[in-house]
Amino acid sequence: MDSNQPRPVTPQPPQGGGGSGFSAILTVFLSFIAIFAMIVIPSSSTIRNGFSILHQVPEGHVGVYWRGGALLKTITNPGFHLKLPFITHYEPVQITLQTDQVRDIPCGTKGGVMINFEKIEVVNRLHKDYVHDTLLNYGVQYDNTWIYDKIHHEINQFCSSHSLQQVYIDVFDQIDEKMKDALQGDCTRYAPGIEIISVRVTKPKIPESIRRNFEQMEEERTKVLIAIEKQRVVEKEAETNKKMAISEAEKVANVSKILMEQKLMEKDSVRKQQEIENQIYMARQKSLADADFYRLLKEAEANKLKLTPQFLELKFIEAIANNTKIFFGEKIPNMFLDQRLLGNFLQQLSRNVSEEEKSTA
Repeated sequence: MDSNQPRPVTPQPPQGGGGSGFSAILTVFLSFIAIFAMIVIPSSSTIRNGFSILHQVPEGHVGVYWRGGALLKTITNPGFHLKLPFITHYEPVQITLQTDQVRDIPCGTKGGVMINFEKIEVVNRLHKDYVHDTLLNYGVQYDNTWIYDKIHHEINQFCSSHSLQQVYIDVFDQIDEKMKDALQGDCTRYAPGIEIISVRVTKPKIPESIRRNFEQMEEERTKVLIAIEKQRVVEKEAETNKKMAISEAEKVANVSKILMEQKLMEKDSVRKQQEIENQIYMARQKSLADADFYRLLKEAEANKLKLTPQFLELKFIEAIANNTKIFFGEKIPNMFLDQRLLGNFLQQLSRNVSEEEKSTA
């Protein structure tokens, strides 16, 4: 080969900013992917535990973590937190009140009738201080063991010891409290972090033929209750009328008593007035009698002093003198001439008057 021939020129790569621009684009692309992995991927429920770095614990929950399948003691509060992707697994656990609905619970009564409870609601809460122990022993789905499965067991236990009449009507109002006590008793013993707030049991579904019989029984019972209530109403009305009649009779009796007392008071007043008038009359008559007695007494005393033999003789003479009779005959009556007879007469008359005065005194 001739050494004078020119050698081919090898193209050199361009100098300047071409390579640095590609590197910048690649860096931005990788940064975008990292941001997407940190923010977007955590929102996906299927792959967030494996790929997410930043995760969020919602309010009312705490964050629980597993590393290599082992439960960690780390428990985080609501907010944003970081974890190692692919290595640490995260689950939010609710610690506020929650309602678990247990559906379609078949059971057989003591008489062999199959019934079905469509829904039983259990209001419960997991205390924050017991989250680690509860999940360590029973896992994240701890409520499957202590609520769902337990409700099935307790309902079947209850139905097997009671008849259909008792389950459907007589003691149905007690099922809520019995289920709550049964659940809370076992939870307190084996899972103390679980608190059972309340249990709500819906009416079970029973065979149609039996349901119609119960409805007819309920209708008859309702009729009986209505009849009893009507009877009570009638009795109350009768009792009310009786009380009103008694009250009216008592009012009339009280009025009659008042009127009678008024009449008696009037009669008593008239009687007292008559007594007073009688006393006045008796006092007046007594005064008159005393006055007559006094007058007669004084007249008697005056006559005693007045009727002397001489006065009587004078009056006798005046009486004879006033006699204008004329006697004819051979002899005049001796009375006119005999003075001794006149004197004896006057003395006898004076003695009689004195005796009368003494007897009167």
